[in-house]
Amino acid sequence: MLKGLVFDVDGVLMDSMPYHADAWVKAFGEVGIHITNMDIYEIEGSNHKGVVDLIFHKAGMEPKTSDHEAFLKKKRAYFLQNNRAEPFKGMQACLQALKGKYKLGVASGADRTIVNALMDRFYPGIFEVIVSGEDVTRGKPDPEPYLTAARKLGLETEECIVIENAPLGIQSAKNAGIYCVAVPTYLPKEKLMDADMVLADHAELIAYLSRLV
Repeated sequence: MLKGLVFDVDGVLMDSMPYHADAWVKAFGEVGIHITNMDIYEIEGSNHKGVVDLIFHKAGMEPKTSDHEAFLKKKRAYFLQNNRAEPFKGMQACLQALKGKYKLGVASGADRTIVNALMDRFYPGIFEVIVSGEDVTRGKPDPEPYLTAARKLGLETEECIVIENAPLGIQSAKNAGIYCVAVPTYLPKEKLMDADMVLADHAELIAYLSRLV
């Protein structure tokens, strides 16, 4: 029996990934690592430590322990300076309708400061549980983010659905044993086929969620 829904933030609730990607591109460019926004979209969902490790390794480099915190601060500053993220049309009303009928949570790879700021501004009082990239030891695709969200909601994994938009997030949900619905935003639908259900766009996602009310 479905009792809870856990949402990724960037690309599902918020049209925000271009600003995250721009911030990462600038941060890595400072040390001579040149990447594109698409490089970030393909590893979307990983927490900041995972992003740093993956991008450094792709460049044939090994990050120092101090690099993780340093890049988090740089990226956060760039994001907050240039952020013009907006919620996807219709998602706020949709979530308001779901609240009270289901337990609602968030599991994001972004850092706590950014996640809380976005949720407080655009989805105040909606979510019972917010799991950020700093709240877990192992980020997506590890199951820890979604297992943590389910546990904090007081639910079994089979009582939840995850809403995702990125390959690493889908892998995280499936590794946790949770049914996953995906919506393509920054990557083509073909990249999301490991999900249990792949919808066409946010309009179809809202229609799907509305049928649960």
